[in-house]
Amino acid sequence: MNTRTRAPEPSATTADTPVGAEGRTAIDALWRRWVGDRDPADRERLILHHAPLVKYVAGRLSVGITAAVDSGDLISYGMFGLIDAIERFEPDRGTRFESYAIPRIKGAIVDELRATDWVPRAVRDHARAVQTAVAELEATLRRTPTDAELAAHMDIDVDRLHEVLDQVSLTSLVALDQLFVDAEGGQSSLADTLHDPHAVDPHGRVERVEQRQALKGAISRLDERDRAVIVLYYLEGMTLAQIGDILQVTESRVSQLHTRAVLALRAKLTVPPV
Repeated sequence: MNTRTRAPEPSATTADTPVGAEGRTAIDALWRRWVGDRDPADRERLILHHAPLVKYVAGRLSVGITAAVDSGDLISYGMFGLIDAIERFEPDRGTRFESYAIPRIKGAIVDELRATDWVPRAVRDHARAVQTAVAELEATLRRTPTDAELAAHMDIDVDRLHEVLDQVSLTSLVALDQLFVDAEGGQSSLADTLHDPHAVDPHGRVERVEQRQALKGAISRLDERDRAVIVLYYLEGMTLAQIGDILQVTESRVSQLHTRAVLALRAKLTVPPV
């Protein structure tokens, strides 16, 4: 588990201050002091001044990253890269700090994402390869490719393709607390969409109560003998032969009464078309 402390986010007012000729001179002087004295206060000022580089790099990288990764985390990872760049930068070499720092900020973010990713990098590469192959074949064939066509396109056999697909299936897992925008424009998590079979369904409960009341009313309006057949068969669990003994009719006659009662109930409970 990654235990690295999250880097502090910069002050927006300081980080977003434009730099003119006088500001550039002040920054150059700040760099000279930092290189000469290594004063932590000067390092903090350099971090705050160059913090927009981290936001820039994090914004570019976030385009191809799943929404489960928070942008604040990317900025935090990038801040470590910025701090490392400030520690190592040598102004006397004539290189602009921005050119020196951006690759290190990007590398810090990518390294941290890989360190926290539970899916192996090779599996991620396989997922991209399969996705690219499917897109290319669909554009050519105008349909979804078969496994054999996909395997041939990727220059592997079908068995190997199935192994790759089994591995790639791991990358489709998502966090239940991942947020998305719902139909009402608000934010919901995937956990909110899962059905809980043990949860109380107020709408379903009311609907079942209404159905029972309607069925009870329909049964009460049946002929006395039909009502007896329904009650004895469905509520008491008797067989047709046992019901025949009670009503003193044949089993065949009970079957006829049952059919008639069911049809009568269906007619009473069916809502006529408008």
